[in-house]
Amino acid sequence: MRRSEFRFFDRLRVRWAEIDAQKIVFNGHYLMYVDTAMTGYWRALALPYAMTMEQSGGDLYVRKATLEYLASARQDDLLDIGIRCQRVGNSSLLFVAGVFRGEQLLVGGELVYVFADPLTQTSKPVPQALRGVLEAFEAGEPVIEVRTGRWADLEAHAHPIRLDVFVREQGVPADLEWDAADATAVHAVAYNRLGLPLATGRLIEHAEGTAKIGRMAVIGAMRNSGVGRHVLQALMDAAKAAGCREVLLHAQTSAASFYRRAGFSERGDVYDEVGIPHIDMVRAL
Repeated sequence: MRRSEFRFFDRLRVRWAEIDAQKIVFNGHYLMYVDTAMTGYWRALALPYAMTMEQSGGDLYVRKATLEYLASARQDDLLDIGIRCQRVGNSSLLFVAGVFRGEQLLVGGELVYVFADPLTQTSKPVPQALRGVLEAFEAGEPVIEVRTGRWADLEAHAHPIRLDVFVREQGVPADLEWDAADATAVHAVAYNRLGLPLATGRLIEHAEGTAKIGRMAVIGAMRNSGVGRHVLQALMDAAKAAGCREVLLHAQTSAASFYRRAGFSERGDVYDEVGIPHIDMVRAL
């Protein structure tokens, strides 16, 4: 088993609480590492687990889990846990896992899941759509599609995301969240391969040669997955296609690092907007 066999990795640092009297990671914790990495794997597929299972009409149950121990990890080691879907059967899925320290394989494992009815826990066929996402991801295909368009076309999917993130989660007054600019803005919505909307944003005219990006929102289960970056790029592409030389945005300070990684830089001082600290950020196109 080699690192190159995995497309997805989840990184962690070994904590003091995870080592035993031999000053190495207790054997049972490796299964926790793999199980935690499985959560990240579903996120990498752009599949919020609970929503995906509900939409698919079933759930996954572990049938068998095996680990093979080759070497030990110690406190403060940086580990990369690789996950790969090896096979999708009629009702079962086989995942292979590898715990690596650098290039060294410390622990290998396999997990067999059964797709089943959550009420009776009786097996049922893996939905073709779910099978397709797993196979596409392992083949290196994209799992996100971003659509841009007018509010009239995308409101049905953008509105619920903004309502959940800004109004319900962050407490922005509803009468401030919706404005006349929505009707004329270019909107973007990111979807996974099952058609579930995951993130949204909009682009409006600001000044000659400049456009403003705003209302960037990602559902909670998909944050730090890269889906927001897809929406941001689609809006920047739209601004460039319209002849803009620069884009600006009012970034919540908690999200400033996200925009810095996308090439934006701060302009001016921090200020309050709807009770949340913001700062202006800009990027040339």
